[in-house]
Amino acid sequence: MTIFPGSARVEMVMGMPVSVDIRTALPAREMTPLLDDAFSWLRWVDDTFSPVREDSQIGRLNRGQTIKQIPELIEVLHRCDEISQATDGYFEARINGLTDPSGYIKGWALERLSRALVNAGAGDHRISAGEDIRVRGSAAPGKRWRVGIRDPRKDVIRKVVFAHDLGIATSGGAAVVNPHTGTVEEGLGSVTVIGPDLGVADAYATAIYAMGPMLARRFAADLAAAGPYQTMIITRDGQEISTPGFAQYSGSEARLAG
Repeated sequence: MTIFPGSARVEMVMGMPVSVDIRTALPAREMTPLLDDAFSWLRWVDDTFSPVREDSQIGRLNRGQTIKQIPELIEVLHRCDEISQATDGYFEARINGLTDPSGYIKGWALERLSRALVNAGAGDHRISAGEDIRVRGSAAPGKRWRVGIRDPRKDVIRKVVFAHDLGIATSGGAAVVNPHTGTVEEGLGSVTVIGPDLGVADAYATAIYAMGPMLARRFAADLAAAGPYQTMIITRDGQEISTPGFAQYSGSEARLAG
């Protein structure tokens, strides 16, 4: 079997193992600094946006201290406001006077990194952080990336998707709060959203999970009808329900009832 040359690296960032797997044929003198820069970017994101770091910009913002007018910070907060509006407040980065963009920032960081790798000539890559995955290009000559979507509660593969260019985000492995009630939502098993922008998919997955079973299904159906983001919902009893476009990547026969 023909395979791509390349290089992969895994480091702990944002409290989890993050993997950057580059399959594009690049000389070692380019690959090493490229991977160095990739993880430097991710550490900068963590240092800037972590809500638990007192010296981060988000930490300073939450304590009413002066923050730097960093373009990326302004971009993220603005985008979070847009997604909050689009989800009727089920995605919310500001709760009880505190800002926490965690439901968006990991996907956003990986999406930005993916674009940077493309611009650097490394168009064939897979980046993974927890249940957020971004793939571009090919895993091997002419071969799409094969990505197993894991049920975060049972640690089993529920679906396999194949893609050359896709963001995949799953919510449900950690507690998700319904911003309207302030309580942890426990009505679903997991929610996976796939689409062209991993940050947006990440935020949508969080919002749909927070909605609970009935509203989640309606919102997912409307989201799929309106654009490129498709959803797979796993119910608490293990039922798998997907919007029609999911089958384009997975071959699934499941459909979402309107």
